[in-house]
Amino acid sequence: MVLPLLKLGTLAVKTLSKPIASRLKVQAGRHPKFRDFIVGIAQGNHRITTQMQRRIYGHATDVEIRPLNEEKAVQAAVDLLGEVFVFSVAVAALIFEVQRSARSEAKKEELRRQEMEELRQRDDELAREVELLKSKLQELDQLAQKRGLSGVFGFRHAHGEESKSAATN
Repeated sequence: MVLPLLKLGTLAVKTLSKPIASRLKVQAGRHPKFRDFIVGIAQGNHRITTQMQRRIYGHATDVEIRPLNEEKAVQAAVDLLGEVFVFSVAVAALIFEVQRSARSEAKKEELRRQEMEELRQRDDELAREVELLKSKLQELDQLAQKRGLSGVFGFRHAHGEESKSAATN
């Protein structure tokens, strides 16, 4: 029940991030100080992408790259800002899912480890019980031999026949 709700929650956050990014883009374009800041980022981004494109297409890279006009720079910057915001939200949701999954797997592994430890302890207890029963059987056998009753109980005889029949098969 929790897993579908968490997945639905992360999907809702991703979906809501797009209108928030649009609102952020509008506000970023209106604020004067932030507008100056993002124009510088947009101009730098324009220079880098233009140089990369020129290198990819084999054109000369030593030419001067004209800067964008202010409106185009603002539009490019707010688009980049919106995309970075949506991408950041998606990355955060992915990290959250991976961590949640890792915690879930760790819990499962801990339960498996505890089960194995309980089985190991039970096995040790059973081994101790078998050893205790063997020692008691030997004591009974010795007591029976001392009293001359070894044939009455038939411990060795029955045990010996079992081992002989197992050896012949």
